[in-house]
Amino acid sequence: MLSNVFTKTIRDRAVAMLIGSVSIGVMLWWGMAVYRDIDIGFYYENLPPAILDLMGIPSGGDVAGIAVGAMYNLMGAFTLAGLAISMGAYAIAGEERDGTFGLLLGNPLSRRRVLLSKAASLISVTAVGALILWGFALVVPGWLGVDMTGIDVTAVVVAMFLNALVYGFLALALATWTGNRSLGSGAAVAVMLIGYLGASILPITENLADWARIFPWYYFSGSNPVVNGIDWGHTAALGGMSLAFFAVAFIGVARRDLRQKSVDRTIFDLLRENPRTKGLMDRIAGSARVSRISIKTASEFQGLLVITAGIMFILGISMPLFYSLIPEEFTQLVESFPDALVAMVGGADMSTFEGFLQAEIYSITAPVTLLVVTIVMGARALAGEEERQTMDLLLSNPITKTHLITEKVFSMIAFAAAIGLATFLGTWLGAIIAGQPVSVGNLAAASVLLTLMGLVFGGLALALGAAFGKSRLASGGTAGVALLSYFMFSFFPLSEAFAPWAALSPFDLYLGSDPLTGGMAWLDGAILMAVFAALVALSVPLFQRRDLRG
Repeated sequence: MLSNVFTKTIRDRAVAMLIGSVSIGVMLWWGMAVYRDIDIGFYYENLPPAILDLMGIPSGGDVAGIAVGAMYNLMGAFTLAGLAISMGAYAIAGEERDGTFGLLLGNPLSRRRVLLSKAASLISVTAVGALILWGFALVVPGWLGVDMTGIDVTAVVVAMFLNALVYGFLALALATWTGNRSLGSGAAVAVMLIGYLGASILPITENLADWARIFPWYYFSGSNPVVNGIDWGHTAALGGMSLAFFAVAFIGVARRDLRQKSVDRTIFDLLRENPRTKGLMDRIAGSARVSRISIKTASEFQGLLVITAGIMFILGISMPLFYSLIPEEFTQLVESFPDALVAMVGGADMSTFEGFLQAEIYSITAPVTLLVVTIVMGARALAGEEERQTMDLLLSNPITKTHLITEKVFSMIAFAAAIGLATFLGTWLGAIIAGQPVSVGNLAAASVLLTLMGLVFGGLALALGAAFGKSRLASGGTAGVALLSYFMFSFFPLSEAFAPWAALSPFDLYLGSDPLTGGMAWLDGAILMAVFAALVALSVPLFQRRDLRG
């Protein structure tokens, strides 16, 4: 029975891992193809060794070093860790929410044996993803004739694997102790993003460099494994953190009363119990039929919203303060960075305050945070209801399938707007506190375009879920498209052959007009809205024509 839980979990999670790791491998291939056509040797001869180490670029292997650094140290690490977080958060809390944990325990298995099987599957699936990335890194340079001198592929893949396990087991521990899948995944994503920023930015300032060691991400990137090989001290630190988080989960799974089905009281329940807000919430909730679907959806994801909106608000306040602490010498130096290096941070000019905000918030952190919410909501909107066998309950009310989709989409729009607003307010407040001049209108434009871009990928996840009825396929497929879209926006413009294709990326519609400097691009915003509306409209016939699973 132990092996059944193990193999079932691997079967359920293998598709998402394959999509994610293959997408990163394809981007490595494209990245090397782009960099191969660029004469970058002159630039890097003039960059200080400290900057080369910071970006993970070894001497004598410029093209390969930049490609591996951009695709694996950043995108690959985020992808592998994100998939591990999803597995860890679902392992126990997800089974509880779906009402299937009792079925697992109906076999001659203890709670802890189930946890062991789940943990073993998390390690195995993550290892498979790492092996796929390792294979791409070995094969692609040979295909393209790229020199890999000075690149330690094995070291960076091992570091990525161990880094992913840290966040996966953190999500497992939090979700197991609380029984809340959204809390486990949201908190782990928060620790990952804050750790990435802390480990990347703090070393720039001499007085703050030692504080970078408090973040787990430092032990992944701090030793620059792609350049320097395996650092056994950092490897032991990552392994020790993973074991510690697993031990917490191992203790928690036996101590807590597990739920057969989620019965948490939501914030809406609490507001309806308060006499001061009961009337308003009753009017919002409406009847016991159609109008409650959007409230139900919002209730399911409220924990994830609170965490992600909180992340963006706090980071928005923090980044302007960090910028004020960066030495002037560094801001002068980045003006000389070649385009190939700037592409790693979404093409942002980090020598200006607006460019720094784009690089540290709007290029990577904010999109990752927002896409976590919109993709999850879109994937589970229809396919998730089928998998939890609650679709029949919803459709037993006198509503159409179109109305059901509309209610789900309304909740997604509200959540995306809330995260966009939190990003705007946090960054605006941070700029005021730090005394950095910034255009409020431009900040608002960037946040609106961010929201619309997130909705596009949420709409894609909704359409895939409507077409196939599998939330993991919908979320994994959309995440893969999002990764490829970011790569197209950032790296395709570096090559004449690839540059025209960059305009097809939603990221190009989002940041291509440089809204933090130039303000709102109304045409780009209209296109993003049209694409989102088209995807939602497409999901209606896809959902109506498919036989739903009971």
